Amino acid sequence: MSRITILILFLSISFIYPQDSKMYKIIEGVSAERIESDIKNLVSFGTRHTLSDTISKTRGIGAARRWIKKEFEKISNECNQCIEVFYEKSYVTSEDSERVIFPTWVYNVVAIQRGKKNPNRYIIMSGDIDSRVSDPTNYIDDSPGANDNASGMAGTIEAARVLSKYKFDNSIIYVGLSGEEQGLLGGKSLASYAKKKGWEIIGVLNNDMIGNIEGVDGVIDNRSFRIFSEPFSFNPKYAGGLNMRTQGGENDGLSRQLARYVHKTVKKYMPELNPIMIYRLDRFGRGGHHRPFNDEGFAGIRIMEAHENYIRQHNDIRNENGIDYGDVLSGVNFDYAAKLTSVNAISLASIASSPKPPNNLKIGGIVEPSVRFRWEQPDDSSITGYKIYWRETTSSTWEYSKTIGLVDNYILEGIVIDNFIFGVSSINSEGYESLVIFPGSTFR
Repeated sequence: MSRITILILFLSISFIYPQDSKMYKIIEGVSAERIESDIKNLVSFGTRHTLSDTISKTRGIGAARRWIKKEFEKISNECNQCIEVFYEKSYVTSEDSERVIFPTWVYNVVAIQRGKKNPNRYIIMSGDIDSRVSDPTNYIDDSPGANDNASGMAGTIEAARVLSKYKFDNSIIYVGLSGEEQGLLGGKSLASYAKKKGWEIIGVLNNDMIGNIEGVDGVIDNRSFRIFSEPFSFNPKYAGGLNMRTQGGENDGLSRQLARYVHKTVKKYMPELNPIMIYRLDRFGRGGHHRPFNDEGFAGIRIMEAHENYIRQHNDIRNENGIDYGDVLSGVNFDYAAKLTSVNAISLASIASSPKPPNNLKIGGIVEPSVRFRWEQPDDSSITGYKIYWRETTSSTWEYSKTIGLVDNYILEGIVIDNFIFGVSSINSEGYESLVIFPGSTFR
């Protein structure tokens, strides 16, 4: 085959599947070396405890957040000010958390890459700025927090570097959240801020520990990772749209749909990885910074390593009985952190390129040999069609689908409504899809 023929073939494929070409370039653009450098910089501040020094230029949470802000500003300068960078802050006391032993300000570092079409629709990637040792109120001793959570913070900065080279329809927010170890304080502050500002949040990808491959259980695995998602918002104010008793839907809240979206995107573009869907808000009895967003009715998931090493997290740095404790640099695999950063980057890019989902989706088909759907088309001229999804009631991911045209109703023939769970997504002219929407009501 001649070089000209190969070039024509490549250009044809790129024209037909532009999203594929862009996604692979994004994956290739993520640098393990830059992530390593960023993690080392974050560790160099000695401690990033929420209550630590805010004045020093070289030590403590203040120096760390200023460095993060400068990194985002540097990225913005390189893309002709395409990113808005600012602090979002709140004042916290012991009334907010017993781990706040004296009042302090919690600063989040927010970087917004505005969408060209829907600037008030946001997909968010977050990492935590703060760190801790055994005593969650110990703000004096060294707390390097190399994996927990310099890895997630470095991944968020790296995603901004890579994605700032592209333009998207929807906005992307890259954020460093503070106060996680003191009770998810930064997330609560930003979620409240988002509500006040009227942000339309598509979803939150919370990255908390994305660099460890050696589990405390002895397993070494650099290909698997976990996606945690709760079934629906447990705030009754936002849970009323799912009629779970008669329609199902106990696994079909917005966060579960976001988790499925990430899972599908990874399976398509990074098939060498093994994304593990965990149907739980977080690790057993534990929490993360996606929870405050869930509490405000927003979709939010946690992306993290598959095998934790508890010896390396929330521990004073020490050697005890021949075992090295502490969250230090040697416990981070930078290539693995780059892989999970790529997972985030392609998920962000896909969602930031996606159309608005169908509105007011209804389903019918009781005692019929087919399933009927009705919805309202959203105000989005990029939509060229819709896709109907269905799966076995016990399946964690969508198994079957059918793409249809630009309509507002459809009859899926030969499928009995009793035996499956259903949803519908929008598709735009570039082939990107919205999150799948679960039917909110029935009709006859």
